[in-house]
Amino acid sequence: MKVSRKNLGILFIILSALCFALMNMFVRLSGDLPTAEKGFFRNFIAFIFALVIMIKDRQSFHFHKENLPLLIGRSLAGTLGILGNFYAVDHLALGDASILNKMSPFFAVAFSLIFLKEKLKLPQVLILLGAFFGAMFVVKPSFANADFLPSLCGFAGGAAAGAAYSMVRALGKRGEKGSFIVLFFSGVSCIAMIPLMIFNFKMFTPYQLIMLILAGLTAAGGQFSITAAYTYAPAREISIYDYSQIIFASALGFFVFADIPDLFSVIGYVIIVVMAIVMFLYNNRRAFDKKE
Repeated sequence: MKVSRKNLGILFIILSALCFALMNMFVRLSGDLPTAEKGFFRNFIAFIFALVIMIKDRQSFHFHKENLPLLIGRSLAGTLGILGNFYAVDHLALGDASILNKMSPFFAVAFSLIFLKEKLKLPQVLILLGAFFGAMFVVKPSFANADFLPSLCGFAGGAAAGAAYSMVRALGKRGEKGSFIVLFFSGVSCIAMIPLMIFNFKMFTPYQLIMLILAGLTAAGGQFSITAAYTYAPAREISIYDYSQIIFASALGFFVFADIPDLFSVIGYVIIVVMAIVMFLYNNRRAFDKKE
């Protein structure tokens, strides 16, 4: 039986969601290593993967000089996104950290105003406000809340990742190849984390090294799976399935770490996922109307 391109896209995006959930699990299993150290290993492995693929496919390492500010901006925003996410993963329930990171698509829409000059429609603004409202149930902003700082870091990481994704879209429209963007980002991110590692380096055990390598491998698997997904089907048709990561992360958190999200977090999960579904339906409706 022949599988449609859309179904292949759904399969790959669910696979990427599983990989990223596993990445977060391995990051947390690596223990009390500094966040920058974990981020360095994650990106170093991604850099090796991207380099091997570019050499194998004989791709050029040339880039358009006018795109350099965007490449650097994407790299720095992506680095902040990883640091925020990893810090949240180390200090929050896995499901909470994952849902805060999944604010990135909403922020990507907001940042498209800056980097892509796209205008937001009123329904999009309302959906963004709804997602922000849901995130507050997870963050629970209060200095009396011991998880407030890691929640805030996770939320900020999602915002930074959203900015990075919008810059990736802008770079793609300007002719930059995806593999080179990954290579550039991974390299710059590794360099940016070296000073942080030097001032706060902690020697890892063999077990921690294995967990860091597994985190890097699953991150690479997630990156390539999501890239494959969007080559088979457009984002408007399959992006909603990326939220399956919340299911995987919550299950892994429960069975591996005995994480049980509180009622407010569950309410936040529901609101954010509902907003994602509404955005998904709205984008598909707009695409359908344009074809008419």
